[in-house]
Amino acid sequence: MRIVSGKYKGKRFSPPKNLKARPTTDVAKEALFDILNNRIDYEETRVLDMFGGTGSISLEFASRGCPSVTLIEMNATNYLFIKKTLSELKATEINAIKGDTFKYIERCGSKFDVIFADPPYDHPRLQEIPDLVFQNDALHGEGLLILEHPKEFSFENHPNFLEHRKYGHVNFTFFQKTTE
Repeated sequence: MRIVSGKYKGKRFSPPKNLKARPTTDVAKEALFDILNNRIDYEETRVLDMFGGTGSISLEFASRGCPSVTLIEMNATNYLFIKKTLSELKATEINAIKGDTFKYIERCGSKFDVIFADPPYDHPRLQEIPDLVFQNDALHGEGLLILEHPKEFSFENHPNFLEHRKYGHVNFTFFQKTTE
């Protein structure tokens, strides 16, 4: 895996074979950040990565200048790999937390500009993520929730649905607070 752009551009890291994660493909990651380049100011953006996996998405945000990225990862092997990678890159703008992302959202009381969620595709609570984020008021004003999910899921009827994008087998659904 590699970091596509920014101060860590070109850095490669190889997760161990026993890592339980399905990293976002480079093609999908590049497309996602091409969309975000036109929507956010990275230097002013506070990010939450709900399912850290390999840390790839968090590293991409940090590389592009986000001053604060919070990454949640429950799996101990994944978490240790992320911590090792952050240490090697000296990526101090990323705060990696080992824990349950659902409990974190319910208890943290923080607001983010972008929340990225790429849960395991077979996660039993995948469909609950948009409601969890909005019920806990975890986004600033016009903040974005980006959910990566399998094609079997559609969120077009969700009240906070913004748009859906597909890149190969990767599906991103964007959500934003509705104005009342």
